[in-house]
Amino acid sequence: MTDAGFTPHVPTPPRLLPDEVHRAVGPGTALLRLETTGSRQSLLDGAWWPRSRDVEREIPPLITALTEHLGPVTRVGLDASAWNGIPTRLVVDDRVVHLDSFPVGDDTVLITRGDNDHFSLMVVPPDTTPEAARTAMARAVHADNVTQAAEILLAELPHPTGPQAGTAQDDDAAPGQ
Repeated sequence: MTDAGFTPHVPTPPRLLPDEVHRAVGPGTALLRLETTGSRQSLLDGAWWPRSRDVEREIPPLITALTEHLGPVTRVGLDASAWNGIPTRLVVDDRVVHLDSFPVGDDTVLITRGDNDHFSLMVVPPDTTPEAARTAMARAVHADNVTQAAEILLAELPHPTGPQAGTAQDDDAAPGQ
């Protein structure tokens, strides 16, 4: 008997998201991308776009999505100045996840899987436009990214414009004006 037509199963790397996918973490809650290479050589391991700065609303769906692809998450590090009331722990999917306040900057969240496997996610501000968020997220998860989250956000997100200042010629108006 022959195995005509049999194609051996080639395993794919476990727990990695397909390239160029924006995954909804929960209905209207967040978008998440993770680097799709196993090397994890880039500065950031992913990007996250929460819809608010409410820890108890935003973190559980993020943890649920990450656990599906990375395995159990044990800790989350957040910057206390950027989030509303960080509790010391949350129960997510019947597991305790410890929350730590670090001065990591409001542009970064640190995820710990197991005892000592850390992931750094860029946090896109909740009020960012979809186009700007997707552009920043795509740059953050690029396999050879060596740019800090704050720099990516400064470069990719629109900056508020104030009143237009006059030109140097306007400031040097003719005498008597």
